[in-house]
Amino acid sequence: MTDLIAPPRSNPFAADKIVSAATQFLVVAAVLTGGYMLFVTTQGNLEARHIESGFTFLGHEAGFPIGDSLISFEPADSYGRAFVVGVINTFYVSVLSIIFATVVGVVMGVAQVSRNWLIAKLAEIYVEVMRNIPLLLTLLFVYGVVLAGLPSVRRSIELFDGGFLNQRGLYLPRPLPLDGFGFVLAATVIALIGAIALIVWARRYHDRTGVAVPSARISFGLLFGLPLLAYFVAGAPLDWELPVLKGFNYRGGLVFRPEFAALLLGLVVYRGAFIAENVRSGIQAVGKGQREAAAAVGLTPGRTMQLVVLPQALRTIIPSTTNDYASLVKDSSLAVAIGYPDMVSIGGTMIGQNGQAIEVIGMWMAIYLAINLVVSLLMNWANLKAQLVER
Repeated sequence: MTDLIAPPRSNPFAADKIVSAATQFLVVAAVLTGGYMLFVTTQGNLEARHIESGFTFLGHEAGFPIGDSLISFEPADSYGRAFVVGVINTFYVSVLSIIFATVVGVVMGVAQVSRNWLIAKLAEIYVEVMRNIPLLLTLLFVYGVVLAGLPSVRRSIELFDGGFLNQRGLYLPRPLPLDGFGFVLAATVIALIGAIALIVWARRYHDRTGVAVPSARISFGLLFGLPLLAYFVAGAPLDWELPVLKGFNYRGGLVFRPEFAALLLGLVVYRGAFIAENVRSGIQAVGKGQREAAAAVGLTPGRTMQLVVLPQALRTIIPSTTNDYASLVKDSSLAVAIGYPDMVSIGGTMIGQNGQAIEVIGMWMAIYLAINLVVSLLMNWANLKAQLVER
C-alpha cells in the first residue's frame, strides 16, 4: 500500500523565487555598502582638506564679476545669486538654441529631399560636415575665427541708427517701458489667449463641419494688431536707450557679447544638422502614395509638404528630436571653453574659490536633470498630439 503513494515533489517555482529574492537582496546590499563606503571616504577627504560640507557657502560673498548677466549682479552679491545668474544664462541660451536649431533643421531636412539637385546636395553636405565635426571645434572656430574677424570698436559696423557690430559684440537700442506700458502687456496677453482659443475652435469646427476657417491669418492679425492698437492708444509708452561710444567701448543699450553669439551659433548649426536628418528620415518614411494622392487633388508640391507630408512625418520626427533637444541642453556646458558665463563656468569659479565641489556638482546635475525632464515632458505631449487617433 505504501508503494502506491508517490513521494512529494519539489516546487521549482518556489526555488526560483528564493534565488531571485536572494539575488535582489545581495544587489541592494552591495549598492548600500558601496554608497556608505563612498560617503565615509568623501567625508574623510573633506575633513583632511578642512572643507565643511553643506550649502551655507551660497550665502557668502562671491567676490567675482560676471560679464554677461540677464539680471543685476555685483561682486558683492552672494554665491547663490551668482549661480542663479549661471542657471538663467544656461536656460536662456538653451531655449534660443532649440528654437533656431529647429528652424534650421526643418529647412535643411526639407531641402535634402528637394527635387532641385543643387539645393539637395548643399543641404546634404551641410548635414554630413556638421554631424562629423566635434561641437567643441565648431565653437572654437566660430569664436576664434568668424567673430574674431569683426572690426574693432573704433571701426564698428553701423547697422542702423543705434545698432553697432564689432569684436566686443552686437549693440542695439534698449527698450525702456514708460507709464502705461502695462496696458500694452495686458493687450498682448489677451491677444495671445484669443489666438489660442480661435485656433482650437477653428480646428474643432473643421472636424465637425469640414469647413476651413483661416485661423492662422486671423490669429496673426490679432497678435500684432491688438498690442499695436493698445500701444498707440496708450500714447506710445516706450522709450529707447541708445548705445554711445565712451572711451574704448560702447555704453548703454542692449549688448549681445561674442561669447554668447558663438555659443548660440555653434549649438544651432551643430544640432540643426541632427534635426535635419530626423526631418529627412521622417519625410521619406511617409508613403509615396500620399504625395500621389495630394497631387491628384491638385495640391502643389509646397502645399503637399505643408498639409500632407510634414504632419504625418511628425510621428517619426518628434521622438528622435527629443533626444537632440536634451543633448543640446547638455552641450551648452561647453560654454566654459569660450568664456560664456553659464552654470558650469560660474560653478567652476565657485569650486576654485571655496572647494565645495560636491555641492556644486550636485546642483549642476539637478538643474540639467530638471531642464531635460521638462523638455521630455513637453515633447512627449507634442508626440501624443501628433499620433493618429484610432476611431
